Amino acid sequence: MKHRLMIVLLMAALALPIGMTQARQEPVTIEFWHTYNEVSPENEMLVNTLIPMFEAAHPDIKVKSVPFPYDEFRQTMLTSLAGGEGPDLARLDIIWSPEFAKLGVLEALDEIMPDFQDLADRVFPGPLSTNLYEGHYYGLPLDTNTRIFWWNSTLYEAAGIEGPPATIDDLKAQCEPIKALGDDKYVFSDGGTYGWAVLPWVWSFGGSITDPEITTASGYVNGEATVAAYEFLAEMVNSGCFSPSFLGGGLGTEGFFTDVFASVLEGPWWFPLAEAQYPDFEIHTALMPAGSGGSISVVGGENIALFKGAETEAALEFLRFTQSEEYQLKMSEVGQLTVLTALIETDYFQNHPYYGTFLEQLETAQARTPHPAWTQMEEVLTEAGQLILRGEASAQEALDFAAEEIDALLAQ
Repeated sequence: MKHRLMIVLLMAALALPIGMTQARQEPVTIEFWHTYNEVSPENEMLVNTLIPMFEAAHPDIKVKSVPFPYDEFRQTMLTSLAGGEGPDLARLDIIWSPEFAKLGVLEALDEIMPDFQDLADRVFPGPLSTNLYEGHYYGLPLDTNTRIFWWNSTLYEAAGIEGPPATIDDLKAQCEPIKALGDDKYVFSDGGTYGWAVLPWVWSFGGSITDPEITTASGYVNGEATVAAYEFLAEMVNSGCFSPSFLGGGLGTEGFFTDVFASVLEGPWWFPLAEAQYPDFEIHTALMPAGSGGSISVVGGENIALFKGAETEAALEFLRFTQSEEYQLKMSEVGQLTVLTALIETDYFQNHPYYGTFLEQLETAQARTPHPAWTQMEEVLTEAGQLILRGEASAQEALDFAAEEIDALLAQ
């Protein structure tokens, strides 16, 4: 998108719509930025199958796939946009959509796409809602997902445990037999205290981060149920039941597949990974163990958004392609759960070996707080969680302070 802001101003002066400056002599190239790992099945499907399929049907458009590491993507986007550069289209984590819409860098699709409502009516309402900001839609859902409970049958059988826990109390009771297998065995593991990891526990305990209207955190993030969830996590980590990787570092994915972790919460993208790297591993999944608040996991997924100054006409053609059944089915094959309601009734999903548990979990899963300040709010939660798990503050103390900081963010 280099120099396109100047082009947009020129075209505005000439009263010419974007994409119609002159007859195209050569194919227009659009950039699609995303966070698919370069060696992942998702990226291979995008680059080797779907983009060539689109380009064959649209010989006047070329699509340049630009991958970024997830942890660097948001800041890279902000820096590029501040310098007048950026993508035509981007795959945004659903938690970033309100922030980028507030910055004024996204096009409101419901204002520029005559067929927007037709596309919107085809997708799940929950993922669609994450694109809504101040009365307009600044994207469309691209994929959705949630985390479910994966359990290691080798460790469970060795410990004499018959199956996965139905409740959080059941999971806690499984700690002793798992630890009897060795101090280097853990009943559960996760990678930190950020929202994606901690919120399923908070919600399942009956807690929350803010009130439903997202106006205050006081009485919610430091409320009784949320405090109890953090106290539980601290107890489990400090007793050696949960992996110390909650504090950062340690074993990653391989810990589950090499019989170190008896269970994890993970998404559908793990299935293609397991098939490729651990083909002999026997996979078992279940719902998130329930607490007093129920069995509640976290909604994930990404939206596709169009940026101002883009090659609008060409970019919208590719955006429409991502909403097609053809595209959605292909990406579902590599762990990207479809957002199209009609596809759920197809034989592919009805007879799928593992999507059923995810679809069931999605019935109760919740989205992270849809607010432009969510990234800053999550930083507050992450730090509070680290203080609690390291024993540097009680859960009540750390969350009282977190409530004050989040309230200040909400008041801005």
